[in-house]
Amino acid sequence: MTTTLGERSPLKPWAGVPSELSDIFRPHLDALAEEMIEEILTGIPEYSRPQDEEYARLVRLAVEGALRQFVDLIMDPESSWEPVAAVYREIGWAEAREGRNLDILQTSLRLGARVAWRRLAAESERYNVSRRTLASIAEAIFAFLDEIARAAADGYTKAREQEAGELEHRRRRLLDLLLAEPPAAPQAVADLARLAQWRVPRTAAAVVLYERRQQPFSQPSLPPDVLADLNRREPCLIVPDPEGPGRGRMLDPALRDWVVAMGPTVRVEDAAKSLRWAREALPLARRGVLPSDRLIRCADHMPALIMFQDEELVRTVAERRLAPLKAVRPRHRERLMRTLLACLQNGFNATEVAHRLHVHPQTVRYRLHQLEDLFGGRLHTPETRLEMEMALTVWLTAPEPSQSID
Repeated sequence: MTTTLGERSPLKPWAGVPSELSDIFRPHLDALAEEMIEEILTGIPEYSRPQDEEYARLVRLAVEGALRQFVDLIMDPESSWEPVAAVYREIGWAEAREGRNLDILQTSLRLGARVAWRRLAAESERYNVSRRTLASIAEAIFAFLDEIARAAADGYTKAREQEAGELEHRRRRLLDLLLAEPPAAPQAVADLARLAQWRVPRTAAAVVLYERRQQPFSQPSLPPDVLADLNRREPCLIVPDPEGPGRGRMLDPALRDWVVAMGPTVRVEDAAKSLRWAREALPLARRGVLPSDRLIRCADHMPALIMFQDEELVRTVAERRLAPLKAVRPRHRERLMRTLLACLQNGFNATEVAHRLHVHPQTVRYRLHQLEDLFGGRLHTPETRLEMEMALTVWLTAPEPSQSID
């Protein structure tokens, strides 16, 4: 059930003001409204807009409506608040759209109340208004101000919520535009970026992610310049200037509950290319091929990404290039495979390989002799070494039992 203005005030202090005063006040409302409007426009420069007829109409409507409402409440404390509440909700809405806070409106309400009280005090002797009645009127004025201020706050809050929703919608549209293929026209991007309050950077990186846990949902806290849409089938971000100081680190705490892959840094108009690489990395992280305990920078894993783009082809090559290992017992075969991969990656330097595998250099030399017996001269043939390194990398990081070289 919607609560209307006035129902929020359980004491209704205007009920304590003699109802006959409404007949005394009513003939003076037009003159009082003019005086209040002049005081507000003079005292609040932001409201002085001689060229804005609509705004002037709204100010007049607010002042005249409030005065009539106050007098109606004195005559009948159960009078409907809705007409004046609607006006002040509209004023609160306008204040939010103008980019101001409610302090200026509060000041204008106090100015108006001061004018009304000054006129009332001047006329109180003429109409023989007692001090006790004056006190009741003062209490009613303060309560009335609280009510119309609350109505303005309701309108202000709704406008800010809608504005935030509109801004978020524009930023999601901008993210879609930046990731479109073929790339969108630069002017279209610039126009939407301006509406989304986003400064177009020189470079950017696309990020894809998935949540580690299913429940409860963990909304990451991201910097305001990061475009994000976590409600997509494939949640993603665009990070501007990713190579800037601390840009990579700022994502770590925000995304600790997410597995995150960042594509390479590209020109902002090439964001879709960055997204393609990020999309390649995320499935490998889910398979355990790439580390998922920290931000995955695709630029640091390009060899693996390239090799796994056609995993089936690499495995087919592996069946042929690594065929001599079929003659070795399974447990020892893996040790030889890891030794061979380390040798290929370290130029067959036994000391470096031993350090990497945490074994003695003599152990490396012994295994290398075994490998030379198995592969012969092909082990050091330049054209086969790259193929063997790729085959071993794929086989050892993502083995498939169905494609064993047994």
